[in-house]
Amino acid sequence: MPWSVAPLRLGRSWVVAPDVRTLRERWNRLVAAGPEEREELFRPSRARTPSSSVAALPGQRTGTVRFARETGPCPEPVRLAHGPFDEQWLLPDHRLIDTARPELWRVADEHQLFAVEQGYVPGAAGPALLVTAALPAGRSPAGRPGRIRPLFRRPGGEEPNLAPGLLPWLSEGYGREVGAPEVLAWAVASARPSPAGCRVPLTADPDVWAKGVALGRRLMDIQLRGARGGERPRLPGGRRPYVRAPIPARPATLAYEPGEETLTLDDGRISPVPAEAWEYQVGGVRMLEQWFTHRTADAEPGGGLEAIGPAAWPQEWTSELLELITVLALLAARTPECAALPGAGPRLSRTALREAGILPVPNASRRPASVLDHQEEGPEGQFALL
Repeated sequence: MPWSVAPLRLGRSWVVAPDVRTLRERWNRLVAAGPEEREELFRPSRARTPSSSVAALPGQRTGTVRFARETGPCPEPVRLAHGPFDEQWLLPDHRLIDTARPELWRVADEHQLFAVEQGYVPGAAGPALLVTAALPAGRSPAGRPGRIRPLFRRPGGEEPNLAPGLLPWLSEGYGREVGAPEVLAWAVASARPSPAGCRVPLTADPDVWAKGVALGRRLMDIQLRGARGGERPRLPGGRRPYVRAPIPARPATLAYEPGEETLTLDDGRISPVPAEAWEYQVGGVRMLEQWFTHRTADAEPGGGLEAIGPAAWPQEWTSELLELITVLALLAARTPECAALPGAGPRLSRTALREAGILPVPNASRRPASVLDHQEEGPEGQFALL
């Protein structure tokens, strides 16, 4: 997947929130403020100030006047993969984001999937590559952030983001037609972290390939949580987590009782929660703890927009937490299969890829494709020329 994009740089934390209502309240507070207060609440950076002249993000109907003059309603928030297994909401306004990576927005549609490399942390457990249907921020819990690799280079699921010639070469070698989704499924199942980035070995054994693709598809279905026509993940009956004691309005602590397989949020109790779900890590960080911290951490002092949030724990957060427990438990159960996959059977070498003319990858394949079939609004209402 030669075309990759660096993670987004938001520049200000208040443009992201775990719930939509919070973002709308922050927007309304900002546009109601006077010039001096608006400047302070905005949190200017070198890339963005209220006076910045910026084009609209592709596919988004937001204003393009300088934000200092903005008085309109809040744009419709979009789903954002803020970090591993942590989907939140983003204000999709280019005037508010330091580096939004417009090339990602141009190809983000109902056909697209994004492979997100996880930062390398020596000795840390967890997957090297995750898949999301939501726009990814590319954040990594620890270590250097990885790269974002769209499955397709153009909207509508057109032009796979794969080295030219790879698909027919693999199809011939495995004796069956290989499509781009299969390559992504194999990568999800077999990827390994390394200091040089995410590494994906290619097997020379057609049976190992088929086994790895089937495993990768199951992993992707779990991670996508029903997106792209799949089913929402579910644990077997009797192992599904339920709320046994109501979660309080403002829980401050998260803990795990292994003997009872119970997750506690102050006096709130959820069980059964498999120990594997509690211990599931990415980059050396427990995912359940990080998810909870992102929703309960105290805002920075100063009374900025970050301080605006829910007065009490929303019901939808409970539903998201139950689903996250399910996702982590199901993925953890597949970890031994993933660990055994790269060592099974002979591998295809770089030399073989070079002899087939697949490597080195042409420079054009490492750059975003030209997308010229739609108009994008530039600063102050003018159309941008792409």
